Amino acid sequence: MAFQDVELNAQDTGEVRLIEALRLGGEVRLTLSSPDQRPEAYTVHGMETPQRIRFGQATTLIGAAPKGHVRVSWPGGTVLAVPADPNLEFFAGHSVGLAIRSEERPEIARDWLDWHRTRHGMSAALIVDRAARPGFSDGLRALVAQAEFPVMVVRPGVALGRAELGREGDPYFAPDAPGRDRMVPPEPDAWLAPLADVAIYEAMRHRFLANARGVMNLDLCDLLAPQPDGARDVFELACRAPGGVVALGGRHVYPWRLPRGRPVEFADHTCTMFDRPSLRRRWCLAPDVAGPATHWRLLRVAGANPDPAKALGFWRAMALKHTGARVAALVPKAGLKEDPALIAATDGLGSIKPVRMPKAKLRRPKSKGTVTLVTSMKNEGPFILDWIAWHRAIGADRFLIYSNDCTDGTEEMLALLDAEGLIEHRNNDGYRATGLTPQHSVLAAADQDPVTRKADWLAFVDCDEFINIKRGEGRFSDLFAAVPDANMISMTWRLFGNGDVHGFEDVPVFDQFTQCAPELCRKPHQAWGFKTLFRNEGIYRKLGVHRPKGLSPQLVDHINWVNGSGAAMPKSIFRNGWRSTTATYGYNIVQLNHYAVRSAESFLVKRERGRANHITRDQGLGYWFRMNNNTVQGDIHAPARALFEAEKARLLENPKIRAAHAVAVSRHIDRIAILKEDPFYAEFYDVLTSPRMQRLSRLLGHFGAGVFQSGPDVVPDERVFGEWKEGDFFTVPLPETDARGFGD
Repeated sequence: MAFQDVELNAQDTGEVRLIEALRLGGEVRLTLSSPDQRPEAYTVHGMETPQRIRFGQATTLIGAAPKGHVRVSWPGGTVLAVPADPNLEFFAGHSVGLAIRSEERPEIARDWLDWHRTRHGMSAALIVDRAARPGFSDGLRALVAQAEFPVMVVRPGVALGRAELGREGDPYFAPDAPGRDRMVPPEPDAWLAPLADVAIYEAMRHRFLANARGVMNLDLCDLLAPQPDGARDVFELACRAPGGVVALGGRHVYPWRLPRGRPVEFADHTCTMFDRPSLRRRWCLAPDVAGPATHWRLLRVAGANPDPAKALGFWRAMALKHTGARVAALVPKAGLKEDPALIAATDGLGSIKPVRMPKAKLRRPKSKGTVTLVTSMKNEGPFILDWIAWHRAIGADRFLIYSNDCTDGTEEMLALLDAEGLIEHRNNDGYRATGLTPQHSVLAAADQDPVTRKADWLAFVDCDEFINIKRGEGRFSDLFAAVPDANMISMTWRLFGNGDVHGFEDVPVFDQFTQCAPELCRKPHQAWGFKTLFRNEGIYRKLGVHRPKGLSPQLVDHINWVNGSGAAMPKSIFRNGWRSTTATYGYNIVQLNHYAVRSAESFLVKRERGRANHITRDQGLGYWFRMNNNTVQGDIHAPARALFEAEKARLLENPKIRAAHAVAVSRHIDRIAILKEDPFYAEFYDVLTSPRMQRLSRLLGHFGAGVFQSGPDVVPDERVFGEWKEGDFFTVPLPETDARGFGD
């Protein structure tokens, strides 16, 4: 075996790096790198009219020069370059693997060499060891001493990474890492930072690789996958390809768990992300076919246009790229799925047994076909009866309702309904001891409650939300018949405004408020929130406000999630997300009527009460502005309306329930009167009921995100009361404060 260890004649002046100096006949190639210098800033002595080629931070100067050194100067410094002669014989005629090494162990390099030699026709390798850490070259030499396989390790001698960045192997640079926006960047380390000087590829080409049969560009953490057509020699494919270049496309692969007691290996990587088709671009080329007019770079070969649809796949072993980090720091484990092709291909590589994903089974609830609604309430007294009656009428079987800090009869009403066997009530006044918001403490408690653990279908539905099924009688049985194979159904909000109704009345909200947002309602961000009705089969481990959470990824193939029109939801929503988009909203079968503001008088009480989830955010004018949408007429499913009337009448036949409801209504009216005597709330009420706010509630479709984040005051009066045509649009820049949207 031929093994060479080469160090480039590189120099680092502190301002400019000379990566390589090479003599080609009567010409000299100088590759220099500086983040701050333009190519024309260099003055070259000893080279005739140099051609200048720019690659990122590096500039290559090519021109005729006599024997001897070449001097390059720039404002503030100079460097003397003594060009080396090329060594093109070492790889002449070989199919060469070209790899950039950062921190991979010699054992990983050996496995990389063996894999591509035995499976893909690789006959030699050039490894650029840019980490400048001792031991790699000697360790690899010892491991491959018996192989008939030419290997060269090239040490650049200067740092090739971005000087301002830290170690590339840190989880901060892992592209799928969760919570990256909260990570602390690693300390700068140009030796291990993401590669900046991609001109190293051209330097390797002209010094060592120009006479190779083929060159495959992959990192040491990458394995070219077996090809489905049985093709063994990727280099032969490059020789036959138009332009001499084959595109390579990589997927990130991960272990389920890192092994204990030994370093991680390629074969530990058993999983891919089911919902994120990561693609890493690399290439394989035939130098003679690609020709001298092309330029080799990290991701592509400039001047060549291989067909991306014919890209050959490779696997990037992310626990080898990002060494020493837990799997959960590199990727959300709920997004992982075992890849049988990957496991089969790497079986036996390194003679190790990987840690496999634990098995999981679907849970089959005993109460098949039943519907359980979970919610939390605070001072919702006058609205409870209608909400219970509506959802009982359409087929909800059980209600698990938590309450906290109630002063308006809510607690008494819920306790009575519990005593009558209509709901199951839990007091949540102790939520502060948990350190959670009221709503999140409810979710944590409900996960352990026997009611939810025994439930079949589950949803978290608030007291201002009414499930509006538009098939048959509007019952859950009609919904399940419309989407018989679904086990998750997202119900997109339809925002119902106050319709200029300012006073509270003890009538159902769907009778009092009949104006709403249009179906196509991209803004505000909150308009398309959804709630999800899902079967309690163990695919997800816990409740969430908008959808279940804690996906068991082993069961991801069992998800059949549809929107309100019965169309399949994309995999990208399986782990995260709480709102619909133009691609996922649907109202044909079911929608969630969201009466978020009700009357102006009731909104005073709602503001005083505060929010159950985002408790630090005021439900003030901005909330009213976003949620009070009076653009079009809306309704509730008429057949279900009749079922509701019958159920409400039946409940009111109970004198205790009738009396408790009357007390709640009376207290609500009394609280409104007290608040309207308060100067702060009196002024707020005047603003809510003003002609300006009434007019704005019919214009929301004309506004951009900046308006909703900034508030209604940013819209000038002349625009508010002016003429608006279809398609007219108004917005302002997003404020510098938190510009994200949140669910209710």
